[in-house]
Amino acid sequence: MRQLKLKNMNTKTTPILVTGATGYIASWVIKQLLEKGHTVHATVRDLNKKKSFTHLEKIANQSSGSLQLFQANLLEPGSFDQAMHGCEVVLHMASPFVVTNYKDAVKDIIEPAVLGTENVLNSVNKTESVKRVVVTSSIASTYGDAIDIRQTANNEFDESHWNTTSSETHQPYPYSKVMAERKAWDMQKKQTRWDLVCINPALVLGPSLTPSTQSGSVEVLQQFANGMTLAGVPPMWNGIVDVRDVADAHLQAAFNPKAENRYIISGGTLSLLEMGKILRQRFGNKFPFPRNQLPKAAFKLLGPFIGFSKSFVELNMGYPIYFNADKSKKELGIHYRNIETSLVEHFQQLLDDGVVKKYIP
Repeated sequence: MRQLKLKNMNTKTTPILVTGATGYIASWVIKQLLEKGHTVHATVRDLNKKKSFTHLEKIANQSSGSLQLFQANLLEPGSFDQAMHGCEVVLHMASPFVVTNYKDAVKDIIEPAVLGTENVLNSVNKTESVKRVVVTSSIASTYGDAIDIRQTANNEFDESHWNTTSSETHQPYPYSKVMAERKAWDMQKKQTRWDLVCINPALVLGPSLTPSTQSGSVEVLQQFANGMTLAGVPPMWNGIVDVRDVADAHLQAAFNPKAENRYIISGGTLSLLEMGKILRQRFGNKFPFPRNQLPKAAFKLLGPFIGFSKSFVELNMGYPIYFNADKSKKELGIHYRNIETSLVEHFQQLLDDGVVKKYIP
């Protein structure tokens, strides 16, 4: 049924909806769609903030595809109806990315993620033309704390793993991701017209199409550059993936008839210390990149003073984490870029854009 349904899709003539169009990953997805000649319906929070989407209009002008922008609010029921009209594929990529500076975790992170997903999928349920939905989830949906790696059979997380340890008070950002993804699967199972594919990317690095991109990776690299980590970094590891590979995965998930269920998108693992070493090799000593990894015991003492709770230190430091991305390679045909190159390219761009200031010792 799935393959028959998707073979009948006329993807070049019917528009494709991308929510959260100005985002770091979404911008690359839209670029690829436009360059392949698709008609893209893209939603933004505010059509008056032209600066946030001029890069998309520029790409559209230089490509064979066409772009139509719509204003939509994640928390407003029916807000996506107009943009979705006539679409067969919906890529739901809009989500708040707030990790540290939130005031109220439920109101600022969890509700927008879950209610936003619910509102978009309510519109899908009303829009008869939609046949496939791709939701941008996160690696954070597969685990809550690094210590969870100890519960895995092969010392790696895969698509069968779910984050069961995050909550409103402990790791609210990962909690928002897993709750939004669960909401999507719950809603998908209640009908048979549209199918669902979830993309679960690791920490995303690589060039951005706009200097104003907000993402977790930018925050990490800024801390490397401003001397915050000069004394040493925590013993922590990240799955890492290039933004262009994540965009490829979204397109494959949208159009490949065999794509199904969830996909971990990760090009490999690096520790914070390894990231610092790679950047120093490329940029020399011009920046205060971390040279040392501080022991977990140091963060147990200092953690509360520098924003790490005791439970976070206990559960997330000292546990290398690994991700199995074989399913994405086999079923979506993803050939992962070198993550060290992605890291260097990303830092160079932050430098060129003035997001990271040239460091003068």
